[in-house]
Amino acid sequence: MTPEEPAEKATDEATPAQESAAPEHHADGLDLARSASRAAAATPGAPVRKKAPPYRRRTFTTSSGARPDDRDPQLLDQAMGRLIANHGWELDLKVQGVFGRWAELVGSEIADHCTPESFADGRLVVRTDSTAWATQLKLLTPTVVRRLNEELGHGTVVVIEVLGPHLPHWTKGRLSSRDGRGPRDTYG
Repeated sequence: MTPEEPAEKATDEATPAQESAAPEHHADGLDLARSASRAAAATPGAPVRKKAPPYRRRTFTTSSGARPDDRDPQLLDQAMGRLIANHGWELDLKVQGVFGRWAELVGSEIADHCTPESFADGRLVVRTDSTAWATQLKLLTPTVVRRLNEELGHGTVVVIEVLGPHLPHWTKGRLSSRDGRGPRDTYG
């Protein structure tokens, strides 16, 4: 053996005293943060930060004052109104309210035979249960539009599109004919 080999062997192996002196590393990283803060505090020439007295640490007042404040308890109606206004949900909620109160707004007889399906861009789509009621609702459209605009606001509902009932299709089957005109019935 050469004299260089024992020196290399001695530097590769750590003694048990050296292993115990190395701090143990934790997975959460708090030990690294603590050591970094200690090193920053021990840097020579760094300004020393003093803690503020306890009475100066607070950044808020302890009393509300004579006028209403955001920290005061709020009524649920006011808080919900502010939430709806911030998100722009006013029209959507009004329209859904109309769908929920359809029978009250148009009358129970019309509501028994007609149901609203959708509302978009001032166009209300209403489905009837028969073709006779589709014709009747087309005649009543100006009255229904006026009543809905009283509830939702002027100009909200511009057009009511009246759709008849869902009809069966005669395009498939054993006795169907291509380009045929169907059974000639109105189903209603």
